[in-house]
Amino acid sequence: MQPLTETEIRESMVNAPAGEADRMPLPGLHEVIWDEREYLGWRDPQAPQRGYVVFWRDGAPIGLTLRASESQLAHGSAMCSLCQTLQPAGQVRMFSARRAGDAGDRGNSVGTYICSDLACSTLIRLRAPGTELDHSPAEIIQHRADGLTQRLARFTEKVVAA
Repeated sequence: MQPLTETEIRESMVNAPAGEADRMPLPGLHEVIWDEREYLGWRDPQAPQRGYVVFWRDGAPIGLTLRASESQLAHGSAMCSLCQTLQPAGQVRMFSARRAGDAGDRGNSVGTYICSDLACSTLIRLRAPGTELDHSPAEIIQHRADGLTQRLARFTEKVVAA
């Protein structure tokens, strides 16, 4: 992922209500290992239900404000729809994104299950058990990264669709 500046992040938010992008807290950008990210995702420490995701699409950053469900899955396992990692149910949350434009002004939103900590980029880099017939670790990570980026782009299309 290309590095992002504070200005790029704030200007990229396509579904933030007026003024929200200016007030949102940002993660420590100097600490981000950009080469190991498909997107930048973080939660608001002052408002734990809020989350944010920014990634590059067609040469420009695009960002989404998210809201985590107040309830969480209690038992069993759940799969993140972005990284497709199976985890204990409490580590995956339903996140909703306010639709962009008039649809969002009318209260419309779309939702999907995402890792609670928004750390999909880290999870796809964990080595899965394999066999001698598997591809190289770099090929496996690239395949996972491509899928993650495609699924995030599809979710974003639902948010910005007229």
